[in-house]
Amino acid sequence: MLRCSVVGATSFTGNELIRILARHPHVKVGTLTTRSEERIRARDVVPTLGKANDLVIEKFDFRKVLRNSDVVFITLPHTLAMNIAGDFYKHDKIVIDLSADFRLRHAKIYEQWYGERHEQKKLLKFAVYGLPEIYREQIKHANLIANPGCYPTGAVLGLYPLLKNDLIQRDSIIIDSKSGASGAGRKLSMGTQFCEVDENFAAYKVNRHQHAPEMEPTLSEIAAEKINITFVPHLLPVNRGILSTIYVKRKSGVKKDKLAKAFQAFADAEPFVRFLGVDRFPALKNVQFTNFCDIGVSVDDKSNQVIVITAIDNLLKGASGQAIQNMNIRLGFAEEAGLLSL
Repeated sequence: MLRCSVVGATSFTGNELIRILARHPHVKVGTLTTRSEERIRARDVVPTLGKANDLVIEKFDFRKVLRNSDVVFITLPHTLAMNIAGDFYKHDKIVIDLSADFRLRHAKIYEQWYGERHEQKKLLKFAVYGLPEIYREQIKHANLIANPGCYPTGAVLGLYPLLKNDLIQRDSIIIDSKSGASGAGRKLSMGTQFCEVDENFAAYKVNRHQHAPEMEPTLSEIAAEKINITFVPHLLPVNRGILSTIYVKRKSGVKKDKLAKAFQAFADAEPFVRFLGVDRFPALKNVQFTNFCDIGVSVDDKSNQVIVITAIDNLLKGASGQAIQNMNIRLGFAEEAGLLSL
């Protein structure tokens, strides 16, 4: 069996990776690491492992992870992941990075949005953006996979059938997204403390969220022309999930039926996309603890306004579940392996 290690295993996404890998039929867990000096029993942070599980999360040791790994998942914060990812990649390991450090193809854009110098610029050209529904063929041959951000996953999947089939006007895309508090990670910040989030709802990083420059190149590639978006994220007083409401205008002469067929064909071809239909809409409770992206659509015949609503679990399809999906594709496993009945 292949060995999979998690660098940054005490993060929310690291916990989810442990939970999935421990029950995956084709792999075994190699080394689990943390930046802390303290050794932690994995079952203490992932209770579903059961009381007999003996996995331990220990201080990061590059050589130990290298010896015990065929695949390395990295769940470190942005800017901290790039050098570690680069080191494992240079030692011929398959690296799946859940940070943003290899998602953007140009170092200058990364440095503009993340405020740090990119120290692995030469590796950017080898990184494949790990959105399986769009880049599956490239993922099959990649040893450096940049797992997408949570907001881009739901938004891009909601727009893909419309752009791919040239069904909408491309100059007025508005993406209005709401995320659970776990999207901010475990790092302590005032804005995600219980007393700030509970009984509250607010927009943040309006016109300056770091996921916007991740969405636009992907959407532009799908459309084969430059796409600009308006993106507004909000923080929901819930633990997990992202609901995105996307506003676009259909092209003249495009019938509602054609839109519905495009979404249905997309869902039929993808194991983790579910199209609910016209005027049926997703809810967070139906995607939480799953790797699915649910999609619903509505069309206003008078204004030609198309409203697409998508829902994902930000920790699974928006992070760790998608990382496992990428691993399955890369290693030739069934794409759903380890990802059903989560």
